[in-house]
Amino acid sequence: MNLQIWQYLIISLGTFLAGGVNALAGGGTLITFPLLTAMGLPAITANITNTIGLCPGSFGATLVQLNELKSQKYRLILFIPAALVGGIIGGVILLHTGERSFQKLIPYLILLASVMLALGTSLRKWVSRKNVIRDSTRFFEILAIPIIILAAIYGGYFGAGLSVILLAVLGMLVNDSLKKLIALRQVLAFATNVAAAIFFVFSGNIQWIVAVVMAISALVGGVAGGKLVVKLNPEVIRWVIVSIGLIIGVIYLIK
Repeated sequence: MNLQIWQYLIISLGTFLAGGVNALAGGGTLITFPLLTAMGLPAITANITNTIGLCPGSFGATLVQLNELKSQKYRLILFIPAALVGGIIGGVILLHTGERSFQKLIPYLILLASVMLALGTSLRKWVSRKNVIRDSTRFFEILAIPIIILAAIYGGYFGAGLSVILLAVLGMLVNDSLKKLIALRQVLAFATNVAAAIFFVFSGNIQWIVAVVMAISALVGGVAGGKLVVKLNPEVIRWVIVSIGLIIGVIYLIK
């Protein structure tokens, strides 16, 4: 479908905000996915284009945290393949979901993502406490593999809230500092999105011009958000996005 210039400008602005929001608090998909559907993209096409368009922002966030990953090579070897496999499976499931069926799921997926984002801070505090008082072994890290696959399947299918799910899994089964777990979570979320995105490239369901506009805007927004981290309160941003997500979810629900 052909969009007007003003629609590309709105998508660019929305994705810029989403990139900044992801750098500050997470939940950018709750801005971009509804925006794409509002611009007239079919739900599945919007979801796929959104996944591809936001990948550069995730890549930037991953690069920022490389120092926290240097001591986690064993976990990366264990978990990245799981994230890749799950992302591809989620993408396959999405492409085999009819447009009408996916549209019925949209409000519940958005509401679920909003709730997970709302629980993000409490979860981080819980993970931090848990890793102070609990010892973990390689057994628990291996046990995390199938759970990460399941989380990545969800991520490949829709994506919003994936970071929260991954942090919960890592917090329960991997013993390390919260900072390192957040970095590991970021890599796994990026791997999931990349796997799904590469699979989607061959699906024929991508609005490429939109995806390119989003990729550039997400990257710029992510850099801007990273610079604003010390100036803005991520909690305020997070609750604004949660509120927007809940409102949008309810609107989709009553349509």
